[in-house]
Amino acid sequence: MQTQNPFLDEMAKLTSAAMGLAQSAGEEAKAAFRSQADRFVAEMDLIRRDEYEVLKAEIAVLRAEIAELKAAPAKKAAKKD
Repeated sequence: MQTQNPFLDEMAKLTSAAMGLAQSAGEEAKAAFRSQADRFVAEMDLIRRDEYEVLKAEIAVLRAEIAELKAAPAKKAAKKD
């Protein structure tokens, strides 16, 4: 026959409650940190990755156009000769 010790039973309940409280506190701390980090990033006025990629593609096109325009006078001079 097995007997239950009320002291051990209460200690188990207390430990379970403490673990639940610690887990909730950890989740709350994560949420607060994430909120603070999001606010910090928003204040920095950073560009999003997709906007950066679009801008990078536009710059590549503009550089190609500039190279063509720089080469045009040299092509005209070569045709005259």
